[in-house]
Amino acid sequence: MEKLIKRHRLLLANLTTSFRRKLIDEISWDERMLGIKGSRGVGKTTLILQYINEKYQISEECLYVNMDDLSFPYKNLVELAEKFTQFGGKILFIDEIHKQANWIVQLKNIYDFFPKLKIVFTGSSILELDHSKADLSRRAVMYYMQGLSLREFIQIEGKTKLQKYSLTEIIENHEKICFKIIEKINPLKYLSNYIKYGYFPYFLENIKTYSIKLSELINQIIEHDLSYIANIDKAHYAKIKRFLYLLSHYVPVKPNISKLAGQMEMSRATITKYIHYLQKADILTTIYSDDKKFKSISKPEKVLLHHPNLYFAIANEQANKGSIRETFFVKQLSYHHK
Repeated sequence: MEKLIKRHRLLLANLTTSFRRKLIDEISWDERMLGIKGSRGVGKTTLILQYINEKYQISEECLYVNMDDLSFPYKNLVELAEKFTQFGGKILFIDEIHKQANWIVQLKNIYDFFPKLKIVFTGSSILELDHSKADLSRRAVMYYMQGLSLREFIQIEGKTKLQKYSLTEIIENHEKICFKIIEKINPLKYLSNYIKYGYFPYFLENIKTYSIKLSELINQIIEHDLSYIANIDKAHYAKIKRFLYLLSHYVPVKPNISKLAGQMEMSRATITKYIHYLQKADILTTIYSDDKKFKSISKPEKVLLHHPNLYFAIANEQANKGSIRETFFVKQLSYHHK
């Protein structure tokens, strides 16, 4: 336990970021158990460390642990919770919880066996956390952390704090809001960079390697997360990546599922399932008509990439692998694109 406390304090001492996400104030931290899900690199670790620093600092009532740590000293999370409460611990932050085997059962046991202990956990495998949501529905409150908005990107790059507006406020007062913004800053100055590398805050580490890291994220989702949840055939990995590459050049599209299934040598149900899970994993955004009640098994009306940075990451990875013959495949991809 002393080793974990030492690492916890070292992380807080090295916390240097000055940007604070609004989600910190929107989370109900008083819940007995809450989870924060979001893509790898979206900033979940920084967010909870900032909260710890603001609320608890180096108090021994609070402990942060990362399940990515190879030297984690306990055999499971229940044993960790037991030892921590014996030391007077009251709130336990568990980062990257999906790396721990049987973590859902362990969280249930902790919730039931240690009623005075609060748990905050995060996970980067959005598919795994979504898959487990029903099992934890009576115990855990879940929050979703998305990437940076253009407003947040400008706040970082332009060192200018901008107010957050609701869609209703924008519709009703767009002219007034626009004039208020351009008095401070020109948003278009930052738009092209935001489109290329502004969605994940790790662009602050190195812009040159941003697309490489994002490509690795896509591979991780396809080859690990999607494989775990959807029992994906390894032979389909390359086909899914090729599909994403072509899609990145012709979005938004209305997919012709039957022709696409034939070209990719998969069933219609498999294609639809993959699109559904890629949407859940924040790779795609799908749009359905209002009358589609069972979206996971229905054909979407439109398919888009989840955010524009994905285009550059996918294009760069495929460019490094050489050209792809795509003319016939694209004809099968959609009836039309706009």
